[in-house]
Amino acid sequence: MADTDADDPELTPTRPHGPEDRFAAFRYRAYTLYWLSRFFSTFATQIFIVALGWQVYDITRDPLDLGLIGLTQFLPALLLVLVTGSAADRFGRRRIMALSALVEAAIAVALLVFTLSDPSEVWPVFALLIVFGSARAFYGPASSALVANLVPTDVFANAVSWNASAWQTATIVGPVFGGLLYGAGATVAYGVATAMFAVGALLVILIPQPPQRIEREPVGLQTVLAGFAYIRREKVVFGAISLDLFAVLLGGAVALMPVFARDILTVGPVGLGMLRAAPGIGALAMAFWLARYPIRAHAGAVMLTTVALFGLFTVVFGFSTLAWLSIVALIGMGAADMISVVIRETLIQLWTPDELRGRVNAVNHVFLGASNELGEFRAGTMAYLIGAVPAVVLGGFAAMGCAGLWVWLFPQLAKVQHLDGRH
Repeated sequence: MADTDADDPELTPTRPHGPEDRFAAFRYRAYTLYWLSRFFSTFATQIFIVALGWQVYDITRDPLDLGLIGLTQFLPALLLVLVTGSAADRFGRRRIMALSALVEAAIAVALLVFTLSDPSEVWPVFALLIVFGSARAFYGPASSALVANLVPTDVFANAVSWNASAWQTATIVGPVFGGLLYGAGATVAYGVATAMFAVGALLVILIPQPPQRIEREPVGLQTVLAGFAYIRREKVVFGAISLDLFAVLLGGAVALMPVFARDILTVGPVGLGMLRAAPGIGALAMAFWLARYPIRAHAGAVMLTTVALFGLFTVVFGFSTLAWLSIVALIGMGAADMISVVIRETLIQLWTPDELRGRVNAVNHVFLGASNELGEFRAGTMAYLIGAVPAVVLGGFAAMGCAGLWVWLFPQLAKVQHLDGRH
């Protein structure tokens, strides 16, 4: 059985909005606070990770340590997947977000103190990163599941588009600020990150208590695994999550951009920066477009088509020997991926019962992390075996193949029409 942890508040906007209002989600105060909190938290994370990477490499000069930074952030999400999702469904998601952001702020303070001690060893950094990764593992499912409690279903796709724009903006601009702040000193970077994490936590606390279906069944194997069971049973959700997993796993080319910048396009470090920024620029532009012109019909078919386009642009990038064409292809990859992301996230949240959203989102976050981490490993391994260009081109064709295969494996996904909660 499940019940609510509070009386359902009236989801009344602060001012009226029409169906084409690109700022519709921001007409709801709770969502505005949520969006600002996510932005501050994501921005702080980017500053934190960039500063940490520079500091670790300054101490050890070992590239392997840079890889371990990503691994120590991903492993907690994988190992705690059965705990983080259940916590989001059993306790207040707002409370979990706030506590996670406060833990992240505490880790930033700890690293600031560590820096002041003039360190020569980095093992304390990785110990702190495990705690940081654990906090992020709890934060992710709770924050993804909470947004569906803050806006009506007809505004949800708009909210997802703005969430994506916040994430893309923070991930594009955040590393730049992180580098500039680290140039002023590691303590400056960690101090700013601490303040932003704290602001993020405060903004979450200010969100009015949202309605949430709380899981009241005794904790057992069946309730813990309910998210996996639901995903396996609900073919639309299963298809959306697995399509993204395999498309990014097979078609990801980010890890090989240094090879293309230096050896194929010969554009140097500045060109590499442009290549790395191009997908984010395309994604951000598309997020703004979708906020104004949401997808109202044929959502499943549009998702499958954009995954195929993602693969096609990847193939163009792989074959290209012209810098401008490569940048255009990467912008196209980012834009196509953003459409897929908005549709996937909207489907997952609106097709999943509220009392299961935390557990389903925990699985989704692990899948996303796995696709990115393993995708980079796949790209690097294939590039080592057959060369960078064949690795990217074959990966792009494989992503296109996934889109076609998923039409056959998940016909229910291809037939989805609406993103407003109507099945």
